Amino acid sequence: MLYHLFAPLASDSIVFNIFNYISFRAASAAVTAIALAFIVGPPVIRRLQAHHVGQVIRAEGPASHQSKRGTPTMGGIIILIATLVPTVLWARLDNPFVIVATVATLWMGCIGFLDDYLKFVEGKSRGLVARYKLIGQVTFGVVLGTYLLLSPPWGEVPAAATTVPFFKYVLISLPALLYVAFITFVVTGTSNGVNLTDGLDGLATGLTAIAAVAFAIFAYVFGRVDTAEYLFVFYLPGAGELTIFCVSLMGAALGFLWFNSHPAEVFMGDTGSLAIGGAFGTVAILLKSEFLLLIVGGVFVAETASVIIQTSAFRWRKRRQGREYAEQHRVFRMAPLHHHFEKLGWAESKIVTRFYIIGILCALLALSTLKIR
Repeated sequence: MLYHLFAPLASDSIVFNIFNYISFRAASAAVTAIALAFIVGPPVIRRLQAHHVGQVIRAEGPASHQSKRGTPTMGGIIILIATLVPTVLWARLDNPFVIVATVATLWMGCIGFLDDYLKFVEGKSRGLVARYKLIGQVTFGVVLGTYLLLSPPWGEVPAAATTVPFFKYVLISLPALLYVAFITFVVTGTSNGVNLTDGLDGLATGLTAIAAVAFAIFAYVFGRVDTAEYLFVFYLPGAGELTIFCVSLMGAALGFLWFNSHPAEVFMGDTGSLAIGGAFGTVAILLKSEFLLLIVGGVFVAETASVIIQTSAFRWRKRRQGREYAEQHRVFRMAPLHHHFEKLGWAESKIVTRFYIIGILCALLALSTLKIR
């Protein structure tokens, strides 16, 4: 919004030329997001407390989590506000990359909000039925894939294709239907991956900030013809505006972490986790960097993989040796992965800090792919 108001005035006064720089607008968006989270956080938390929107703790979960019972949830509303408002203020609103990323965040956030509302406000323990939640995610993936095929925003880069990390100018082209299925899988998998990781105070929030910084750098690099040419990556005209969206998400996560750090005053709930996952999946798709998600979101991937392995192994052993044997021979003491380490006796704060360190290493490894080609 501010770009459209002030950038045209650059011809009259050089002062307004600063609005043409993505770096200035991105820095401003980050500061705005953090400040906005600080401002809206306390009233949102008070409103959630007033309506008794408290977290429900599973009986089979770690014993230390019982003290979290009743902690306000649905705090993802704070993240949504602190991400989308700075994006609208500082990004170019005629940019298709920004529009798609914003719609993705809102769509997934609405699915998560509906799930949280049914669970914590209406008192339905299951929340939104899993298949309906999946239908909402898959529907968005199909819509997104179809839109990108019909209106590709990438210039000369083919629509139904993706790049490969560590290789310069390598594209994997896919048939149209397979590409739509691939996009659907990426968006659905990423949103559920962040959702599974959101189980300890500040864990998913801090990892979100780390991953958002990495994707902001990729967006900036891919959106500049000079750096793209220098680093042997595909130039994606207009992708630089995603930098503003990503740093807004980073700022929102840091601001929310103020309230979500241990001991948490509020949880993000599915409202936040599904929105964040949808945002990451969509940004990776728009940057033709879907496979980088496996590196940047390494912790999210590990958390998801632990659930898949645990569930698959349990079902296989139950079928072959019976339920009692399967119960006694689990791969992990509890899934997702962070609960496994809790069962081993690790303190919650130590798990979160160590996962942050791994998240930073994953982000640095992903960024190294810009030079290792």
